[in-house]
Amino acid sequence: MTDLPWAGDACSLVAALRAKELSPTEALDGSLAAIRASSLNAVSFVDEKAAYRTAAASDVTLPFGGVPMGIKELVSVLGWPATEASLVLADQVSPVDSTMVRRLRAAGAVLCAQTTSSEFGGINCTSTRLHGTTTNPWDQTRTPGGSSGGSAAAVAGGLLPIASGSDGGGSIRIPAGFSGLLGLKATFGRIPKGPHTEIEPLTAVLGCVARSVADTARWFDACNGNDEYDPFSLPGVGGWEAGLGSFDLSGLRAVIVPDLGSAIVAGPVAALVEEAGTALLAACGGRRIDVAVSVPQGGREWMMAGTASLLAGLGDRYPDCVPDLTPEIVLGANITTRHFDAKAAINIELYRRKAIVAMAELFERVDVIICASNPDVAFAAAGPMSTTVGGVDLMAEYGFDRAISNNGALTIPANTTGNPAISIPVGCVDGLPVGMQVIGRHHAEPLLLDLALAVEHERPWPLVAPGAPL
Repeated sequence: MTDLPWAGDACSLVAALRAKELSPTEALDGSLAAIRASSLNAVSFVDEKAAYRTAAASDVTLPFGGVPMGIKELVSVLGWPATEASLVLADQVSPVDSTMVRRLRAAGAVLCAQTTSSEFGGINCTSTRLHGTTTNPWDQTRTPGGSSGGSAAAVAGGLLPIASGSDGGGSIRIPAGFSGLLGLKATFGRIPKGPHTEIEPLTAVLGCVARSVADTARWFDACNGNDEYDPFSLPGVGGWEAGLGSFDLSGLRAVIVPDLGSAIVAGPVAALVEEAGTALLAACGGRRIDVAVSVPQGGREWMMAGTASLLAGLGDRYPDCVPDLTPEIVLGANITTRHFDAKAAINIELYRRKAIVAMAELFERVDVIICASNPDVAFAAAGPMSTTVGGVDLMAEYGFDRAISNNGALTIPANTTGNPAISIPVGCVDGLPVGMQVIGRHHAEPLLLDLALAVEHERPWPLVAPGAPL
């Protein structure tokens, strides 16, 4: 038995298992010991007996054969809690594996831990009435982000080599950026959401938070492809991991705009993204294109559309359940129930149309858009959502709507339009990680992975946070 979790990425763990440098059971020992000893509060449930049965029977020739893995608590796993991180659903248990989970099992994964999320995935920090506060391994006074905050904390904190995430407004890229990890939000429909598919608001995708580009590519190779339970799922593609490094990036046209045209971004964060984006283009022989970027901001529209879907899930529990909900979810529910009418529905539709046209027009002139993943470094672990950037009080300067929506102003646009976008670690400001986001055309994930690979080679990032128990 070992009491140390694997310090490398998932792909290197599979290689070590195949070389018999350790066994799947020993790899699981290390992760479970680290979870038990951790103060990050990144894990809300451990399925120890089932995980050891799976580890003992692991086929290490499979893509993730023998890899201990975390699954975000918004993703269904048979027999695991199905709480949506909410006290309201605290007694719920999942009757099924999600399609992605079934595919991970087929790829050999050892599913051992459920990672924490913000309630219903609604905000960009991970602190709930049900589980308490999840902290960032780079600085435990700060948030790892949300809603895939537990996954990010577990992977960056050295507890697990890889974990699942989902992203409806930045919930993979925001925590990846705050926690020094790689986070790919794929083209809408890349990984199916069955067997119980939530349709509206047509923004959420599935994926992972990872330590390396290869891990991310392998995840999507294992999990993507059409499923009849998800009418928006895309046909299967393959070879993303095998094809890494195959793009000729010379001549790539990029616009570098840290604020994506309208977000309010802290000066040091913007400067680091500017520097990293310029260095990336120099390394790959790309060209910087100066083009005005103006992507419509629709934080209020995004919030109301998402909350309508949330309320559909609560059913007749709402509004009696309000005392058990976190303040941000109550606020969103109040706004939606009072203001979601025909006019609001029209505004949501107009916002989506304008965003799609604006993004498509940009991609007539450039191949990728480079901006920040987050407006600033990670804020206080327990929240509330930050309304300051670089010490500026956005509420006082710009008002409530602008201050709140700025948290997702860099990430929501790609969810609205369905474009793929990736958060790549590029360094630190005040000792806290900064992510550079690269947005691409629909179905251009392999190009984004190759750009991330170029960054990984030129300025490699720490696989785990400094001071993690490794």
